[in-house]
Amino acid sequence: MTEVREPVAGRSEDETGAGGDGWRALFEARRLAAVTVLAGGVALYATNEYVTAALLPSAVAELGGDRFYAWVTTAFLSASVVSAMLVPRALLLWGARRAYAVAFGIFALGSLINAVAPAMEIIVAGRAVQGFGGGLLSGLGYAVIRSALPAPLWARATALVSAMWAVGNLLGPSLGGVFAELRWWRAAFAVMIALPLALAVIARRVLPAAPVTAGERPRLPVTALILLTAAAALFSVTAVLPRGIATVAGLAAGIGLLIAFVLVERRSATSVLPRLTYRAGNPLKWVYLTLAALSGVAMVEAFLPLFGQRLGGLTPVVAGFFGATLAVGWIAGQLTSVGITTAPARRRAVVAGALTLTAAMTGYGMLQAEFASGPRILGWVALLFLSGVSIGFAFPHLSVAAMSSTDDDSEAGKAAAGISVTQLIANAIASALAGVLVNLGSPVLLDSARYLAFGLAAIAAAGAVTATLSQRRRDDRRYIARR
Repeated sequence: MTEVREPVAGRSEDETGAGGDGWRALFEARRLAAVTVLAGGVALYATNEYVTAALLPSAVAELGGDRFYAWVTTAFLSASVVSAMLVPRALLLWGARRAYAVAFGIFALGSLINAVAPAMEIIVAGRAVQGFGGGLLSGLGYAVIRSALPAPLWARATALVSAMWAVGNLLGPSLGGVFAELRWWRAAFAVMIALPLALAVIARRVLPAAPVTAGERPRLPVTALILLTAAAALFSVTAVLPRGIATVAGLAAGIGLLIAFVLVERRSATSVLPRLTYRAGNPLKWVYLTLAALSGVAMVEAFLPLFGQRLGGLTPVVAGFFGATLAVGWIAGQLTSVGITTAPARRRAVVAGALTLTAAMTGYGMLQAEFASGPRILGWVALLFLSGVSIGFAFPHLSVAAMSSTDDDSEAGKAAAGISVTQLIANAIASALAGVLVNLGSPVLLDSARYLAFGLAAIAAAGAVTATLSQRRRDDRRYIARR
């Protein structure tokens, strides 16, 4: 198997030897192994998240420790955000090959801890280790595209990688449910040891070995990292706090920490996100905010099975499939959108996706009703599918816009890794906010469903504004004006 090391930004198709820019070119034999590693790392992270959720009741039944139930997810998400922010530095120090080997190794170690855990406290620790490895994998999945694949394939590669989040939502609950039904929850974690180790072997054979840049390594932005880590942890904790004043206070404090993070980043010599993010007139900040809005709206998935059962009278199995509707639409939207090749059409796709998402979530909220009829439920399905299509339609072009924001390899690595950081932070914030909105309607579930839908529609509307701003002052040849 030969090493994949292809030229990157600003090269023509002939210079890169891409031999085309379609799906066939992406999955050519010389690139297939590298693409498998990039997509497989994110799929591993996403699938594991849902597999563990399905396994937890079985683990608690055997080990006890109900009070640690929510902390299993909190530890995973918080550690993920921390490590995702370290991806650019890992690439600078080690290069893609070693960075992936370390990430897969950490993830496998966390899985081993979970597989042999004698108590729930140990599972919480194992999940933190897993999350640290998973955060690296999620960030590397975007950041390494730039060095492993030619520029004409970036849109399809980012579509494939981001689609793995939806694939995880589809496969994770069913796989976890099978292992839980068989009472083999430890075996599920054993599988999560074998898979990352196998992918690590492939990564060491096919990914670029050299660090992205040579020379002096920049200082670690410690203060900014601490602030953003604290914000992510606080949002994650807020999502499991008793609903009420504590939740609102947690959200406010988390937002305050995010504001402090931005202020520190703007003034610091070294930063987590690329310097372009804070430059007046540069649209990279709007790209990130749009990605955050789209990712946040997708958190409605967490409550769909509940609404399907309680409002639509669906069986648990059918409600589970109902909950995956948005994920299916996301995949379909990305597969369609990557065929858009002209810059004006890409700009329209980003804005149209955010606007359509706003309309779809608003319509979904208006269709909520108790004892919903069959046609009304089909309307839910159609609007949720359209919501997923809308997210998928815009996502690849926003991701490539971030990766193409500069020719500076170090800053480009930060820009690409920032996609994953943005997603993880948005998910933590949206998860906590969704809990607040659902609590506002409690104990009337119909009101909870409406508040959640309309609240997320408002986030989508904000995303439509940032999407419009992200398309201004653009260089058609490079998505975003160079530094």
